[in-house]
Amino acid sequence: MAPVKVFGPAMSTNVARVLVCLEEVGAEYEVVNIDFQAKEHKSPEHLARNPFGQIPAFQDGDVVLFESRAISKYVLRKFKSPKADLLREGNLKEAAMVDVWTEVEAHQYNPALSPVVYECLINPAMRGIPTNQKVVEESLEKLRKVLDVYDARLAKHAYLAGDFLSFADLNHFPYTFYFMATPHAPLFDSYPHVKAWWERLMARPSMKKLGATMAPKP
Repeated sequence: MAPVKVFGPAMSTNVARVLVCLEEVGAEYEVVNIDFQAKEHKSPEHLARNPFGQIPAFQDGDVVLFESRAISKYVLRKFKSPKADLLREGNLKEAAMVDVWTEVEAHQYNPALSPVVYECLINPAMRGIPTNQKVVEESLEKLRKVLDVYDARLAKHAYLAGDFLSFADLNHFPYTFYFMATPHAPLFDSYPHVKAWWERLMARPSMKKLGATMAPKP
């Protein structure tokens, strides 16, 4: 069986979301870089894969997908095994909790945390735009409230959906990884259950491997 293809740079948060799922299920894959400076994301070839000209795109034979969360679910369904059942679709209650915390990541956690990553890492390093401290402080205030909820949840369970690793946890990997490279990483020290959860995730071989390719250059 030919490896699936993921189009986009591995350091991209949305690409990394797909890659961590592929690593967790042990699937063979190939990363095909897309050169943004050369505007490859707007080329006819890439627009045929993703009509919005964004990343990632994904190909598995004649199946072509875009949108990282949709791609990730496809991967987790196709390569599901007793050791890698990360959507828990065989159990209605567990699957519902995976869905809940997947939505929480998308609509509560990520909107609070990602602006800090953009302001502290992406804008200064890649766009030459200085950090907007007002945006950072406002985002951190929102993030503290979100982490209060997370800490209470993780005081009761090892992982977000329950006492099992799931897609809900994997979704948090890309942006949290980069957040930990900002000066505001010590914020997690105030939330011991969140910090322990993150350390459990980062101890996984999949995240160690991808983290080595994503680490911001000094």
